[in-house]
Amino acid sequence: MNESNKPKVRFITVDSEDAGQRIDNFLLKTLKGVPKSMIYKLLRKGEIRVNKKRCKPEYKLVNEDILRIAPIRVSENTNTVSTQLNVVANLEKQILFEDDRLIVINKPSGMAVHGGSGLSFGLIEALRALRPDARMLELVHRLDRDTSGCLVVAKKRSALRNLHEQLRNKKVQKFYHALVKGRWSAKLTKVTESLKKNDLKSGERVVIVDNINGKESETRYKVLQHFQGATLVRAFPVTGRTHQIRVHCQCKGHPIASDAKYGHPDFDADMKAKGLKRLFLHAASIEFTHPLTEQRLKIEAPLEPSLEKLLTQLKKEQ
Repeated sequence: MNESNKPKVRFITVDSEDAGQRIDNFLLKTLKGVPKSMIYKLLRKGEIRVNKKRCKPEYKLVNEDILRIAPIRVSENTNTVSTQLNVVANLEKQILFEDDRLIVINKPSGMAVHGGSGLSFGLIEALRALRPDARMLELVHRLDRDTSGCLVVAKKRSALRNLHEQLRNKKVQKFYHALVKGRWSAKLTKVTESLKKNDLKSGERVVIVDNINGKESETRYKVLQHFQGATLVRAFPVTGRTHQIRVHCQCKGHPIASDAKYGHPDFDADMKAKGLKRLFLHAASIEFTHPLTEQRLKIEAPLEPSLEKLLTQLKKEQ
């Protein structure tokens, strides 16, 4: 082996961002590609030390602790995401905002937020490939695979905690644009049907309206434009249930265009004939308080050209 490729002893000084974490969790994130079993073995054998002393996996890191990590050879992961992949390279162009605390990206439709369920990688893995020097990149919230638009990713644990608290306290405002079937009444400004997750025999998960056993849900709506046979609406989810906007549209007789789970076949066929190849649900903007500066930020994500083109083909109505 080339001398330069030989694994070396590593020293890491813990900063305030990582203080308070269990050392096993910290090492799992820091030593990418090292199996969990190996990390526990290294701790047990004293190959990883804190301030020159052995420690147990449950040890909580303290600011300015010095970790000594013995040389570790990690096998090359054949599933790592190449930064040369077009899909990854294109993500760079979709970044709407970035600083040392967070990234807001315009997530493409069709891309899962993370790998799993047969997918080798998702958006978070792709971002890690784009930002290999970032100590941490974690999703602040999620978007369905077929939904595009504003997605926030934290670069620091303090930012993640802060934004999660804002989400819990309903201090984050997320507005979506959806093209729905039929003429949505301007008087229908709020949908409050309770929602319940339902697992089908096939293993597929769908969400149904269940005002007895479901969880309380609320979405507020505003008509943006009436078209012949369709309406562009703005949706503001007050609660954050799975598939909430999609099911609330469907239960009022206005399913979203090209919704594979909750759509209307005839409407979808009409939209497909006009060139629509994806779910017409887009996280158009997000508003929150910046974790460090405490300034209120509103970030907007433009519709992709294919959706803009579809709207120009529809006949406007008053």
